Amino acid sequence: MSHWGAFHNGPPAAARTAGRIFVGTCGYAYPDWRESGFYPPDIRAGAMLSFYARTFPITELNTTWYQMPREEVMERLLAQAPTGFLFTVKLHRSLSHEAEPSRTSSQTAAFRRGLTPLLQSRRLAAVLLQFPECFDRSPAHRRRLTSLLELLSGLPLAVEFRHDSWAADKVFAEMEKRQVALVLPDAPGLSGLFPPLRVATHRKFLYVRFHGRNREQWNRGGFQRLDYDYTEAELQEWIERQLVPMADGTRQAFLFFNNHVRGQAARNAATLARLIGDYGLELGKLA
Repeated sequence: MSHWGAFHNGPPAAARTAGRIFVGTCGYAYPDWRESGFYPPDIRAGAMLSFYARTFPITELNTTWYQMPREEVMERLLAQAPTGFLFTVKLHRSLSHEAEPSRTSSQTAAFRRGLTPLLQSRRLAAVLLQFPECFDRSPAHRRRLTSLLELLSGLPLAVEFRHDSWAADKVFAEMEKRQVALVLPDAPGLSGLFPPLRVATHRKFLYVRFHGRNREQWNRGGFQRLDYDYTEAELQEWIERQLVPMADGTRQAFLFFNNHVRGQAARNAATLARLIGDYGLELGKLA
């Protein structure tokens, strides 16, 4: 497991050999993105993915949290997206938030079946297991996580914890052993939340989610907690302190913005991609 150090003296030589960095957003089919100017006012929902892919090479599918993925839906998305476009897929809520132990095996099997088209086309970048803030490191929750990781083994997995009790070297060591990526969140620095660490547990990819830093609204829940517009200076600082220190070798990085209110995610993602390019790091692009 690697712990990245601080960066202070300009882009290092390692940046020239960095792995590809893919920048996108958590979801893409937001009606208010028409009003924000990202989408044309008259665009149909079915045309949004192909339009989105003109700017970004990857997206995190959050619809699979609400509805179990189905093969026909994944095939339709593949048909709408250009060659080389990648997807990460969020685990269904029946497995991460509303778990019923007696159904975990069958629900996991259904989830895996739904991903078949993405796997066969080699367009699945990762599966995101995002757990709620109440999911602490209790014995029951540890057993549940272990069971899920075993049932989903063979897939590229990334786990996002919200509770700070999971920020422990034993957890990181086990994730490294299983080759599961620890999701690194950018969120308000509130007590009890998983902290913004610099720890890599997967040899092949890094997974980062930008939730915004809206301290005042975070505990109120809902979309209002995600109402945050990153400044260019904040993104520049994040690159210098977080991204550049790990940018060597062939590691891939998947960076997603979840602050989707009023199109802020798309705007901030485009800015981050531009800044990353300015550092000489290799951005992931469509084949």
